[in-house]
Amino acid sequence: MIISGRRKSHLDAVAKANPGIEAIELDIADPDSIKVVAKKLITEHPELNVLINNAGIMEPDQAAGVIDDKMLVSTVTTNLLGPIRLTSALVDHLKNRRGVIVYNTSVLAFVPSPYSATKAALHSYILSQRFLLRDGGVRVLEVAPPWVRTELMNSQEAEQAIPLDRFISEALDVLGTDADEILLEVAKPLRANPGPGEHAMVNGFNEQMQRLFTSSQG
Repeated sequence: MIISGRRKSHLDAVAKANPGIEAIELDIADPDSIKVVAKKLITEHPELNVLINNAGIMEPDQAAGVIDDKMLVSTVTTNLLGPIRLTSALVDHLKNRRGVIVYNTSVLAFVPSPYSATKAALHSYILSQRFLLRDGGVRVLEVAPPWVRTELMNSQEAEQAIPLDRFISEALDVLGTDADEILLEVAKPLRANPGPGEHAMVNGFNEQMQRLFTSSQG
């Protein structure tokens, strides 16, 4: 198993605590970094047959007002362009290995909030890529987590978010099936939302999130 990320200290800590794991520095927002890392992986680990795209950032934005351009570009680059670029750099190798590509998106891809446009776009891309690779020997999986207690948006103590160990356990159960979309039961109503009447759920969802985050900030 090989892990990657921008922060070497974090990578070293994980590798030290888990013998057998290798670590490689990668800036998913930098196309040159992606090219260098992909070449290194193919050369030094020709047996590589699974790619897990897990990079993502989530920052509060203001879709009803002026959006900070630096934040906008950073979000789109990290959440959408980065996974696409990394997959593109490794896809031919994965074809030769009859490999698996995994994307970590979010249930917010199906219930739009200001942040989730990148996740919705990535979900659309995944559907197209899965179709195009259907005869290429490569599986394309999408993990769409519900709200999970992690450091993202300071969610460790959020009562509405599910515990991390529960998410891992249930997601692994679904990964053991033939499903292409890895969904927990709690996420399925949100996955089923898109359609002609989707605005009712979307508006209700966003109103709930506004109340939650307004009260937590207060």
